[in-house]
Amino acid sequence: MFQRISIEQAKKLIEEQRAAVVDIRDPMSFEAGHIPDALALSQDNLRQWMAGADKNRPLLVCCYHGNSSQPAAQFLAEQGFADVYSIDGGFEAWRSCYEMETGA
Repeated sequence: MFQRISIEQAKKLIEEQRAAVVDIRDPMSFEAGHIPDALALSQDNLRQWMAGADKNRPLLVCCYHGNSSQPAAQFLAEQGFADVYSIDGGFEAWRSCYEMETGA
């Protein structure tokens, strides 16, 4: 089961627990701006990424507005990731609060 968290909680998990961030938006949107150190995750690289990922490391799933990330987070939780979170508001909320840090 995944949990929904705020962008503030997500930032804290990244800073304090080195949470991994996967971004499920399209490649052009990801290139235009993303959470620092996020990985663009798609059907093309999902299996390879899961094979090498640390399933005990907290995992944040980011999309545009926090809607598409919820089923993606649920899927990853079902694959054995221990601590999976969907970021409420998605990248748009992140960008509005932390614009200077994204380079967007």
